[in-house]
Amino acid sequence: MIERKAISFVGAEGNRLTGDIWDGGGQPVVFLHGGGQTRRAWDATARNVAKRGMRAIAVDQRGHGESAWVESGHYGFHHYGEDAAAIFRQVHERFHTRPAAVGASLGGLASLTAEMRAGPILDALVLVDITPRLDPAGVDRIQGFMGARMEEGFASLEEAADAIAAYLPHRAPRRSLEGLRKNLRQDEDGRYRWHWDPAFIKGAVNINSGAEALMQELIAGLPKLHLPVLLVRGMRSELVQESHAREFVSLAPAASYVDVGGAGHMVVGDRNDVFASEILKFLGRDQAA
Repeated sequence: MIERKAISFVGAEGNRLTGDIWDGGGQPVVFLHGGGQTRRAWDATARNVAKRGMRAIAVDQRGHGESAWVESGHYGFHHYGEDAAAIFRQVHERFHTRPAAVGASLGGLASLTAEMRAGPILDALVLVDITPRLDPAGVDRIQGFMGARMEEGFASLEEAADAIAAYLPHRAPRRSLEGLRKNLRQDEDGRYRWHWDPAFIKGAVNINSGAEALMQELIAGLPKLHLPVLLVRGMRSELVQESHAREFVSLAPAASYVDVGGAGHMVVGDRNDVFASEILKFLGRDQAA
């Protein structure tokens, strides 16, 4: 059995980035979570990848989980891209080969930005329900949910679970609250709050700062992106429409995409079995092998 071990990186501003590694040897695969999540969202997938003979590395991005809240308050997409580039370089230095990356939402855009601005830096890339073209209404809905209880928090894990169930009614009810506990911190007042820096949304340089200009830059650069890319889209996604996926693969020369039925934007949590199968095929480690 491959055990999870701690690993750490230094971000673009000297910020501490905390991670886990399941070391199956071979190809390193870096997992970057979505906005408001932590590295623990990848636990099941990372174990699967390590069992197939790869090094699965999941990292808390700046201001999330156990990674440092940056004093500068810099939480724009391009700042996450700079951190991603720093992580990929350090992985390359440690394991002497370019990593593949799997990025959900924020993590996907960070990885894509790193490759397009600082690359070639990756061996392959999986984008989980994200392209540079986003549905504005979907963005508003997601950020609205994240910000609604950002400061007030929750009196209990059960209350937080009820809020998530109302937001994701298509998902089966949680059988355990332990997974949810990983995405919350309990403050001195006893209330549970999301495990990320509120400046991510409400700071002077928040996630929306400069976002439109960066998305246009990424779209314009896609024809020059020859990296193998797999876009995994949730068929019920509120963020990535089918037309966005088709546009992406038409512009990026080595890109392909798959739809995951029964999944929304949170593909990994909604249908982890299908998701893991698709990325293992893409990374050359088909489960049947």
